[in-house]
Amino acid sequence: MGKFKLKTFLKTAYEMFLVFIQFFIISLHFFQWEFIPQKQIIQVSPFSYSLGVFIIIIASLILLFAIKDLGKNLSPLPRPINNSNLVTTGIYRLTRHPIYYSLIFISFGVFITKLSIYYLFLSISLCLIIKFKIALEEQYLKNKFKNYLLYKKEVKY
Repeated sequence: MGKFKLKTFLKTAYEMFLVFIQFFIISLHFFQWEFIPQKQIIQVSPFSYSLGVFIIIIASLILLFAIKDLGKNLSPLPRPINNSNLVTTGIYRLTRHPIYYSLIFISFGVFITKLSIYYLFLSISLCLIIKFKIALEEQYLKNKFKNYLLYKKEVKY
């Protein structure tokens, strides 16, 4: 295997790893494992539970708008698909990565409804994985779209 092919293979493997870990962490929000302690940090109050549900609903709506706005450009991988366009309209006028941020807010919303160390760990882990994924995606977008740096300058987050 040549040096170029190995480098391409490793980069693709890294992308797939990030996607797998992201979906794995998200799936852990839906399961309560018996062997993992669900120790609460503090007691959940009706206010904290309602706040968490509110955050989940708002973030889910933003997620749906972002998916709609992205349309045929949607991909779970950080690498843009071949015939994709740079989307800068709709929710993308306000933020560059609304899907990722929505997932993070949904995760923190779940944490707020449970207030357990387990869900805090999941939220922080998801933030870290998405941070790496955004960094990689922005490299690809910068290389693929000439106007990405201008868009990045106009839309800070």
